[in-house]
Amino acid sequence: MSLNAYEGRAPVTWLSRDASESPVDNGWRIMSAIDTGEYLNTPGNWRITDFNEACAIEPALIGIYDMPFGSRLTIARDGGRIRIMDDASGREITSEHFYVPPQHRA
Repeated sequence: MSLNAYEGRAPVTWLSRDASESPVDNGWRIMSAIDTGEYLNTPGNWRITDFNEACAIEPALIGIYDMPFGSRLTIARDGGRIRIMDDASGREITSEHFYVPPQHRA
């Protein structure tokens, strides 16, 4: 997670799921609205963060946990409404596509 997102300097806005780099890495890279390529490529501007901790910072992340590797998403904020958009298609990811823990699945 970028430090800007982790420390609350700007809201979480961009999400990408890359190949895991270790057994405990779920692949999610979480970035804020003010992050630039230069910022993200500067050592020390990332923080390894437990996904549950990231969800406490931005609850909208809860539903995207099991999206496939290669996913590129944007959190769009329209007034009080938060939508998760798929960057490739431009479509909203609706709630029926959100992650549901196994114990709560029908």
